[in-house]
Amino acid sequence: MKTLHSLVAVVLIALASLAYAAEGLVVVKSPYSVTETMTRFENVVKKRGLTVFSRIDHAAGAATIGKSLRATQVITFGNPEGGTPFMECAQTVGIDLPLKALIWEDGNSQVWLGYNDPLFLAQRHGVAQCPVAEKLRQALAGLAEAAVAP
Repeated sequence: MKTLHSLVAVVLIALASLAYAAEGLVVVKSPYSVTETMTRFENVVKKRGLTVFSRIDHAAGAATIGKSLRATQVITFGNPEGGTPFMECAQTVGIDLPLKALIWEDGNSQVWLGYNDPLFLAQRHGVAQCPVAEKLRQALAGLAEAAVAP
């Protein structure tokens, strides 16, 4: 019974860390700054053998036109082992690849890490039964969890 209570507690904590987000967007609360969360996420991505293609600072871009945004960064990453099988199910998935994560600070100074749910992407492209989507979903959840872990 103690194990069951522990499992329930872990599930509730995980659910509590999720924010209401746009359809298909998985969002996880981070205890770190945007920069630290991004660095941690990038390090986890590289450690797991994925390629980082770009890191985009939207707030810096806004500053170039005299506007301001709270800290907002995007990272694009992936590898052919995950992307190719997804595109074999539907080549149009390529518009959503490489994978990306958005890390931002909200109006209450809370930092969030968000990414597109691969199951949502599979549904969007008419291949809801594509087996790689679940594998990618699990991989992304693991990346996010590792990046925001204490």
